[in-house]
Amino acid sequence: MTLSMKKLFKLTTIRNLTCVFLGFTFFTSGMAKLYVDHAFIGFIGPVWLEDELSKFDLGMYARFIGYAQVVIGYLLLTIRYSTLGVVMLVPLVGNIFMVTVSMNWTGTPYVLAVLLVMNALVLWIDQKLLLPIVGFNTHLEVPKQSSRAVLIWLVSLALIILSINISYVFQPMAYFMVILGIGLAIWSSRLGC
Repeated sequence: MTLSMKKLFKLTTIRNLTCVFLGFTFFTSGMAKLYVDHAFIGFIGPVWLEDELSKFDLGMYARFIGYAQVVIGYLLLTIRYSTLGVVMLVPLVGNIFMVTVSMNWTGTPYVLAVLLVMNALVLWIDQKLLLPIVGFNTHLEVPKQSSRAVLIWLVSLALIILSINISYVFQPMAYFMVILGIGLAIWSSRLGC
């Protein structure tokens, strides 16, 4: 392996591990906010955001944040569309930051700052994919996506979103749907780009 190949491999590994960490963090946080009785693992919160914001008639906004966390976290976690996920994460973290500052929560803005730095790292690594959006030519060929793999990935995301509503009726089925959805996402990545 040449030096540049080693550097590229190292950057790709750092990028993917950072995406998986950010994806897991936001995906589980959103699921914990939205599942019945907040019965989903998640290590950042608060899971009671909707209850707190409902006092100010912002309950629907809190649900929006939860669903956005699930979708953006899923984009990052499954790697397939992680570049889109890191772009979408910037305004999401900005919204969460404004809520925490507005409500005088201590500590949370610092956690968000660390997550935003991690996000900026991935954006920097993905700059060749992002620069054409603002008019720079990077001569980078984007690999074509297999339509079958993309369809399976979309079905897996739909299963996970649907599991949120199912959790209010039958939790074991909801958990099964999440596991099946993640399994399908992994399988879709095995089908090719």
